[in-house]
Amino acid sequence: MTLDEFIASIRDKSIAVIGIGVSNSPLVELLLRHGCHVTACDRHSLAEMGEEGELLESLGAEFHLEQDYLEGLDQDIIFRTPGLLPFERHLEAAKKRGSIITSEMEVFFELCPCRTIAVTGSDGKTTTSTIIARLLEEAGYTVRLGGNIGRPLLCDVPQMAPTDIAVLELSSFQLHSMNCRPDVAVITNISPNHLDKHKDYQDYIDAKENIFLHQGPKDRLVLNMDDAHTGYYRGMAPGRVSYFSDKARPEKGVYCEDGVIYRALGEECRPIMKVSEIRLPGEHNVLNYMAAFEAVYGLVEEEICRKVAMEFEGVEHRLEHVRTLRGVEYINDSIGSSPTRTISGLRAMKTKPILIAGGYDKLIPFDELGDEICQRAKKLFLTGATAQKIRDAVTGSPFYPGSGLEIETVEDFKETILAAATAAESGDIVLFSPACASFDRFKNFEERGRAFKQTVMELE
Repeated sequence: MTLDEFIASIRDKSIAVIGIGVSNSPLVELLLRHGCHVTACDRHSLAEMGEEGELLESLGAEFHLEQDYLEGLDQDIIFRTPGLLPFERHLEAAKKRGSIITSEMEVFFELCPCRTIAVTGSDGKTTTSTIIARLLEEAGYTVRLGGNIGRPLLCDVPQMAPTDIAVLELSSFQLHSMNCRPDVAVITNISPNHLDKHKDYQDYIDAKENIFLHQGPKDRLVLNMDDAHTGYYRGMAPGRVSYFSDKARPEKGVYCEDGVIYRALGEECRPIMKVSEIRLPGEHNVLNYMAAFEAVYGLVEEEICRKVAMEFEGVEHRLEHVRTLRGVEYINDSIGSSPTRTISGLRAMKTKPILIAGGYDKLIPFDELGDEICQRAKKLFLTGATAQKIRDAVTGSPFYPGSGLEIETVEDFKETILAAATAAESGDIVLFSPACASFDRFKNFEERGRAFKQTVMELE
């Protein structure tokens, strides 16, 4: 089915689109321009939506906004925003009344005319997706990078050719109850995350499996052989399974041994590159590269894999070097929205950093993070809604007594950065890796990261 045929099939239906943000605004505009009747539902007011709201209004959108924006949903088709999971009571009620609940990404999979590589996981999925796209582009493919990263891709379907490759980062929110069938599915790792949204940890784990459950026997699933959940997923995989690992050699896949990354093909193994040649710092990025190398097996030559790894400087807000001022290096890791991400950031540092952490509470425990901070941080500056919870985890750690770790809590975000900068001496690293989401103060981690960078660039 083409995009035009899909729109023609729903033109006489009533349609609601929930969440007028980055992923859904182009969808609303597309549907309106093709004569569909669309109700745009959003928690913000029309004034807060600014020019985007004005455009959609001029195209004929109806609006259901602010506090009661989810009340009375009864449209034939409802496109949900990724952050609103299908078991939300208003969506469940609408489904019982006969509404079809779907999403922009689910429709994209129905209409996509080209091969797809989809990536999910608790950590590393954006970097891994971006690396995969770089590898494919370097090999000469036309690549469409989207999903939870970049731009929504549904509107681009008419311009896609069968020879293109779509690389999709998919979150647990997008995958929850989604029917998709990527040619290659990658799960980077699984650790507790978004427990403020999911019913429980098992619900989060099960959401991730939708990335591969509908694959066919010729499709591939790439798993982290070192992850505790790999056996669980492997047992349900309908297609071929291969692995990446930095602890053991898989029968088929990519692994690391004695500082060298190899490809294993049964009895045969061949070197791809030395770990020391990878430009991005940190053991977690070695894993990201191994996952990417396995995802593009058969599509990208190993010399290209090595070339990209030696040249790629990374993704914004992910251990991003902001500046060095008076011998102090400032690093923006705003993507560090969970304890495991911040732990990876701490482990990637060449010296004990001054850490800035804290933010929105996703109900994830900080015990392991507390241990790592005691052992790997020089000083700790806390801010945001979780400041006290992180402080309690640190001071309650068996590694805290005798660590000499200084902890300071500062209410204001900018003042926290200034305090850390004041405490820093030449040779220090100031690492902003919050271990929490941004929603206590910011729209998203990108806005938070930009605020950090702006403050750092204003330092004199």
